[in-house]
Amino acid sequence: MENIVIRNAAVEDAQELLDIYSYYVKNTAISFEYEVPSLEEFRNRIRNTLKKYPYLCILKDGIIKGYAYAGAFVGRAAYDWSAEMTVYIAHDARKCGLGRRIYEALEAALKEMGILNLYACIGYPDEEDQYLTKNSAQFHQHMGYKTVGEFHNCGYKFDRWYNMIWMEKIIGEHGKNQGAVKDFISGMY
Repeated sequence: MENIVIRNAAVEDAQELLDIYSYYVKNTAISFEYEVPSLEEFRNRIRNTLKKYPYLCILKDGIIKGYAYAGAFVGRAAYDWSAEMTVYIAHDARKCGLGRRIYEALEAALKEMGILNLYACIGYPDEEDQYLTKNSAQFHQHMGYKTVGEFHNCGYKFDRWYNMIWMEKIIGEHGKNQGAVKDFISGMY
């Protein structure tokens, strides 16, 4: 029986997480980056995220098979109750429920912080090809997200243009005198 563990990611996990991410940079339009970031750049990304938001990894039988994290949506104070979501699952471990499990854990941590709105920025093809399918949008839809906007021909990779969609999920109640959002505490998860 497989052993699945979700835990807080650490800067020391950077190489394993970068190994997962590099596949998507090199072989897909899921990431619109052209070059794989250096290990030090990736470490800095993890450090910066962990200053306020959760950064989780999921292990199967002791091996990291994916990661998910949240970040600031737009970066202005009035948006503090919103977060942008990101998830990457090792390309050889997709479609076996790991994405759902880690996203549910990330959403629970964000809700505990007081985050109300979740957003995902997703590359979206007019027609699916070998670099980009509609799987990410379908995954988010299954997770309760709804498409709230589409930008046309805004990402160019592999000599072709791709659209980008924003999807949204509301996980809390909006009210007057809304309480402040708490920073993520690494021991919370």
